[in-house]
Amino acid sequence: MGRIRRKGVAVVGGIAALALTVAACGAPTNDSKSASSDEVPQKPKSAVTLNILDIAGNLQLTKGMIENFKKANPDMVDKVTYTTAPAPSMAGKLQAEQQGGSSTTSLVLSGTDGLSAGIQKKLLTKITPEFSDRLPGLMGNYIPAAADMQKLADGYGVAVVYYPSGPLLEYNPAKVSDPPTTPDELLAYAKAHPGKVQYAEPANSGPGRTFLMGLPYLLGDQDPKDPDQGWDKTWAYLKELGKYTGDYAAGTSDTMKNLASGSADIILTTTGWDINPRALGTVPEQMKVSAFDGMTWVSDAQYVLIPKGVSNDVVAADLELIKWMLKPDQQAIAYDDGYFYPGPAVKDVTLDMAPAKSQATIKKYGRPEYESLIADNPVETSLPAPQQVEAFDKWDRLVGSQK
Repeated sequence: MGRIRRKGVAVVGGIAALALTVAACGAPTNDSKSASSDEVPQKPKSAVTLNILDIAGNLQLTKGMIENFKKANPDMVDKVTYTTAPAPSMAGKLQAEQQGGSSTTSLVLSGTDGLSAGIQKKLLTKITPEFSDRLPGLMGNYIPAAADMQKLADGYGVAVVYYPSGPLLEYNPAKVSDPPTTPDELLAYAKAHPGKVQYAEPANSGPGRTFLMGLPYLLGDQDPKDPDQGWDKTWAYLKELGKYTGDYAAGTSDTMKNLASGSADIILTTTGWDINPRALGTVPEQMKVSAFDGMTWVSDAQYVLIPKGVSNDVVAADLELIKWMLKPDQQAIAYDDGYFYPGPAVKDVTLDMAPAKSQATIKKYGRPEYESLIADNPVETSLPAPQQVEAFDKWDRLVGSQK
């Protein structure tokens, strides 16, 4: 999903643009060979170079894990290169490499958007069950909600980070003394304070789309997994709310700046978007968060993908790297600066295992209430990318176009 602007890097989810690009390219035509378990050695015959493409901002969470693997396994990896790119560019890049007979991208770090495109265009090596023996106990090691996100990958990716996301409300306590805890209360505040409730376009905003996907649960809609036929209450609510919200920002960073400047009283947020911008100083430390009563968390995850056509030695190194990244001591690095809070996808990874900097950041900018909110409320997976695109398109027509 679209993530946080930090350290000078803007990371954009681009699910809608990606899906349209993939659709425009027609039916899958890639015939590049996918590695098989019989052909791939347990370890590469000699150390390889891994060329890693990040289309999800994932390196902020996992680069330390990757560098630790390289340091601990010089017999498998002699060099790692990193490239970042917008998610919509991935399919074309991999397809060009594979059709040209030279798959130079060894590994992709992706959200559900790139995963969906890679599957549709037949660009990815199926990791499970083909290589399940290389990743022992994979499903059993996951946090249950992360295991549900792993199922969305259909074997073509491995989830390496996870967070429950939201939806949450972030507000200025100097302006809001009694924060909303229900959709009706949020609507009432928006009516009484026109333009002071804001969220960004869902297609370009993690908090925006988390709000969009979380509302059907809050409103008791017919089918929260079907944005076309099952969201009558959600679309009616959003059209009504839209009469009183501020203009829909192009991205979440704009809403954060508006909260900081005072032009917004309440914005939509997620755990990571709450913690990380305050840690970076984009949002004042004193801003508060409100959860909806009876909320259902809409979760998110990011994946490691192996493109088709890479050498068997590279696949061997990729699989060993993935196994390494899922070790609890390496997973603790994913706490980072709260970017994907909590971050770890596997069981029994606690904050006291994280690097000292992460511990200090979470201690200062985290929310004590998150622990109980995560423990006490149900978690549902985000919509698969095709259904997200459907939801974004309908939001554009019914809601966004009204501004």
